[in-house]
Amino acid sequence: MKSPSETALRFFVQGRIWIDSEKGPFLGYGRIELLKKIAEYGSITKAAKSMNMAYRQAWHLIESMNAKAENPLVLTSTGGKGGGGATLTEEGIKMIHAFEMLESEFASFLKMKSEGLNI
Repeated sequence: MKSPSETALRFFVQGRIWIDSEKGPFLGYGRIELLKKIAEYGSITKAAKSMNMAYRQAWHLIESMNAKAENPLVLTSTGGKGGGGATLTEEGIKMIHAFEMLESEFASFLKMKSEGLNI
């Protein structure tokens, strides 16, 4: 027979974080991942494919973020000899870093609350 300590479940506090604006969602895990993939690939199409996301959805998210930000997060260029592309602006890079800091602080908060959970 198992002792009570062997059968007791451990519980954890979980959560997700995102940043909203008065006009709706601004940044969250998926949007930050999209920004990172655009920085990696230099292309909305490739970034979307790497995330199993439709190009149209990725474009919609970029337009939404750009419209809510003080300065655009992503700049695009149309095709030509080398084809089009997308790049993150300094503002886009800044948003990734800010979100990652917030995410790290939130993870620390969740861990602290989980350790102090008396259930």
